[in-house]
Amino acid sequence: MARIELLTSVFTARTPATTTGKSNAGRIHLLKIATWNVNGIRARQAQLEEWTAAERPDFICLQEIKASQDQVPAALCEMEGYWCYWHGSKGYSGVGLHVSKALSLERPAFDHPAFDYENRIVTVTLPSVTVASVYVPNGGKDFAAKMRFLAALEQFVADHRGTPLVVCGDLNIARTDMDVHPKERKPTIIGQLPSEREQLERIIGYGLVDVGRALEPQNDQMFTWWAPWRNMRQRNIGWRLDYVLASEALYARVKSCMVQREVGTSDHAPVVAEFER
Repeated sequence: MARIELLTSVFTARTPATTTGKSNAGRIHLLKIATWNVNGIRARQAQLEEWTAAERPDFICLQEIKASQDQVPAALCEMEGYWCYWHGSKGYSGVGLHVSKALSLERPAFDHPAFDYENRIVTVTLPSVTVASVYVPNGGKDFAAKMRFLAALEQFVADHRGTPLVVCGDLNIARTDMDVHPKERKPTIIGQLPSEREQLERIIGYGLVDVGRALEPQNDQMFTWWAPWRNMRQRNIGWRLDYVLASEALYARVKSCMVQREVGTSDHAPVVAEFER
């Protein structure tokens, strides 16, 4: 019974009004979880601050921050209203995970599974939910390392089966051909290989739901990454690489999951999911 009450307390968290001044009445009792590969936190500082002020997610999962903690701008080290955790190295990889203080009066426990390398995963555990910010290796330089990381991620998800879990981030795999624009479909290149897709299906198979795809199963224009040339983003010729994967119990409460293609200058767009209590 105590666990149910704790879960309810998270889903009744009040999301502050956005900077647009719109009414917040419709967002009461929602949990908002966002993921964004920012492709360099120092280059995207102002955009992250503006986006956070407008969206006020309860969890912010960031990838490819490309900065060690001492390089993260001071204004971001402890964003107002958030418990912040930065896990990066100079100029490469790195993840961040930020939790609204409305969900936890004290700093929650952030952690790294044993398979973490190159600063690619951080988790936070609240009494009612575990959230992971994940940046899977691209695999272009070391495909075997990518597959080892994915296999370890599968075990991590299996170990959490039956508990509230959300895995967010840049998984560097387009799940199906629908997740790649027809002009970009190349079945022999990394990111679209059958072995990668099979591994992703095994991960999802341990009680997770691909929230965006489950809500829009026929949307063949839902992409989150675009090559930074030839106006690929403006033309929406991209790949879907960024995911919110939620346990089935959480998905039962889902309200929306949106790709914000118009936000920022990273080559990735934020993905924001909302769940009812």
